[in-house]
Amino acid sequence: MVRIYGNRQIKTLPGLQTRPTTARVREALFNRWQHHLQGCHWLDLCAGSGSMGAEALCREAAVVYGIEQTGEACRIIRQNWQSVAKPTQTFQVLRGDVIKRLMKLTGQSFDLIYFDPPYDGGLYEGVLAAIATHHILKPTGELAVEHHPKKTLSLPAKLTTCHTRTYGNTKLTFVQAATTL
Repeated sequence: MVRIYGNRQIKTLPGLQTRPTTARVREALFNRWQHHLQGCHWLDLCAGSGSMGAEALCREAAVVYGIEQTGEACRIIRQNWQSVAKPTQTFQVLRGDVIKRLMKLTGQSFDLIYFDPPYDGGLYEGVLAAIATHHILKPTGELAVEHHPKKTLSLPAKLTTCHTRTYGNTKLTFVQAATTL
């Protein structure tokens, strides 16, 4: 079990199938994004137990999407989000390969995107390229990428780093759409 905003408990997967985002990192992220959450469209990539999306729902996100590979994780995410969502909020959990699922989101864009893949899963460059190519991030939106502090992210030309913070063995890199002059 993990505790999220409002001292709510949500379910997690047993064992080491997922690596939940620590409370310290969650708090830092939501402190940064606190003024952008109400009414936002949120995308949770490699959603794990769905704790980040659940927290976004608790903090008044209007729409929350999550992409996760495993069926058991998707079932737990749905349960967690159902337990915290208000009738005015919508959410959807998409099962499958994150890059393939991103490509099917054409025409949809999000204000806030949280991307927390397995650190050694080789997903960073492909997912970031898909986000940039398919305009998944709104021009005024922000993407947070969780990764190992020693990992350097290679961003496509359409994305740019705006802020980084390190919390022990976790680094958050905040990314925005690159502006053209």
